[in-house]
Amino acid sequence: MRVIAGKFKKSNLFSVPGKTTRPTTDYIKELIFSVIQDCEDKTILDLYAGSGGISIEAISRGAKFATMIDFSNKAIMTIKKNIEKLGISKQCRIYKKRSVNFLHKCEEKYDLIFLDPPYNKNLVNKTIEAIFENNALNPDGVIIVEHSSQEKISPLYEKKITYEKKNGDTTITILS
Repeated sequence: MRVIAGKFKKSNLFSVPGKTTRPTTDYIKELIFSVIQDCEDKTILDLYAGSGGISIEAISRGAKFATMIDFSNKAIMTIKKNIEKLGISKQCRIYKKRSVNFLHKCEEKYDLIFLDPPYNKNLVNKTIEAIFENNALNPDGVIIVEHSSQEKISPLYEKKITYEKKNGDTTITILS
């Protein structure tokens, strides 16, 4: 796993050990960042962060700050190793929490919110609901969801979808 563009281009990242975390492929990262394009000076919220690779990619492309949330000890340790390796600890904050619980207590607003929950665990719509209920997205902000193609976005949010692309078992949905 590596950073594909920006300041840290070609830097290898540590992966979360074991089989419980599914890393975002380079193809999916390219797809996401070709659609959102501008990360310059953005604040990032990375829910179900895994290795932190998506946040690190955004920072590499000019994002000013990333908050990364995961509940797995292995994921938290991996995020810390990746942040330390790249020397970006001043641009990052890490919380060991369940993503929906974090959102219920979140008082900040973010420009880009990434979520890549475990597939087919009924977490996609619960998390999107918590984002909107708790007003965690800036008015011009964007939510990027990497989810199982079998898990559909609720009809409640269909009007907010600005982009959707299926690639095998993975779908990228962007809402604003």
